Amino acid sequence: MPSIEVEEPRPGILVLRLNRPEALNAMNAEVIDELHDVLRGIRDDARIRAVVLTGAGRVFCAGLDLRGYGTPQGVPEGSEGRIQASLRVQKHIAELSEALRRVRAPIIAAVNGAAAGGGMALALLCDIRIAGSSTVFHPSFVKRGLSNCDIGVSWLLPRMIGFSRAADLLLTAKSVDAEEAEQIGIVSAVVPDDKLLETALDRGSAIAENSPFGVWMTKEVLWANLETTSLRGGVELENRTQILAASTKDHREAVAAFLEKRPAEYQNR
Repeated sequence: MPSIEVEEPRPGILVLRLNRPEALNAMNAEVIDELHDVLRGIRDDARIRAVVLTGAGRVFCAGLDLRGYGTPQGVPEGSEGRIQASLRVQKHIAELSEALRRVRAPIIAAVNGAAAGGGMALALLCDIRIAGSSTVFHPSFVKRGLSNCDIGVSWLLPRMIGFSRAADLLLTAKSVDAEEAEQIGIVSAVVPDDKLLETALDRGSAIAENSPFGVWMTKEVLWANLETTSLRGGVELENRTQILAASTKDHREAVAAFLEKRPAEYQNR
């Protein structure tokens, strides 16, 4: 049975489902290997317009599997020292930050139930987060004797909710329920649990109504400008990207469709 289920319930909208419900979708080498493989396979696929990431069963992801992580694919077991092997595992998980970002299609986390430790980080790394009403975020690394600054959380969370709130959550390891997560900006919406996947798919369909290149450039510039240190630098990047987009056939089609009061027919050209 695959650790990552992939389905396409709507044309161009993929659902990636963490599929270890018996282990609360905890992260091990097999899960992370498969997730890397899937993300690599869809990274530059213009036919995929949006991706929904969720968990099988009652939990999104319980974080690192404390019963044992295993060995990433391609690494002979016992071929490294303890420190080297530990760093390889750390990087194996942390490199999901770049893998998720490099996928052209926006990734929507449909967070069902608990998102703890690495599971919380995985949700934060997505472009959009929607929570079910029973969702709870647990910044739990520090409860296991580790730093809560892991897998990009110390970079992402202060940018989402401000430094003081982020420090409060990460230092106390306070759990955040769905209502509070929406109030402070971790998620953009909270919906009934039984409507979560449908709502995430609707978000994906709304994204897919827009031009493929325009969506790709919007995601790319949003992330790039989180790292830009000035307004001027951000605007310069926007300027160049806008000229690229204005030069596409899809831009001309979008303008014609607007003037003719009809849906645009994009060809990714």
